[in-house]
Amino acid sequence: MMAGVDEAGRGPLAGPVTVSAVVLPDPLPADLVGLDDSKKLSESKRLALLEPIKKHALAWSVVHIEVEQIDQINILQATLLGMRQAVEALAIQPSQVQIDGNKVPEGMPCDAEAIVGGDGKVAAISAASILAKSARDGLMRDWAQSYPEYGFDQHKGYGTAQHLAALKAHGPCPLHRKSFAPVRDLIQAELF
Repeated sequence: MMAGVDEAGRGPLAGPVTVSAVVLPDPLPADLVGLDDSKKLSESKRLALLEPIKKHALAWSVVHIEVEQIDQINILQATLLGMRQAVEALAIQPSQVQIDGNKVPEGMPCDAEAIVGGDGKVAAISAASILAKSARDGLMRDWAQSYPEYGFDQHKGYGTAQHLAALKAHGPCPLHRKSFAPVRDLIQAELF
């Protein structure tokens, strides 16, 4: 049994990195036709696929690695940690994992291979991509209510001109990754 693994949120200046693992049935049900890299799908298409993925998946998990850990161990290590945790959190342990990208985390509980562009090639990785992005986007929309001045519901923490202007005007909030250059540079400028 194979699981697909992908992440969302490696590049933003704020919020967690979110990782999902999904085991899909074979053959793929008709309502899962159209799975693709979440970045290539509109938000409405991702949301339309969300419930069918959860309904048909033999197992799925979503893991968030929070900002404090990202700042402690760096974004790559946080992402790899999330990948391992997402696989370990599956209700059914797979015999193989296929991961979007070019790195396999150490300590995986089964055989694993990295596939560059896998989120556009392997249905289970596409499903994981959609679950991870949808879960992370939902979190950032929720956080926008606590921190409305940053516009997290619009840019999801990415370094847009709007977000950078808000960061400069208001300084960082607890969701900001202090190890990421624009945030780190702002904090250092305030210290001197």
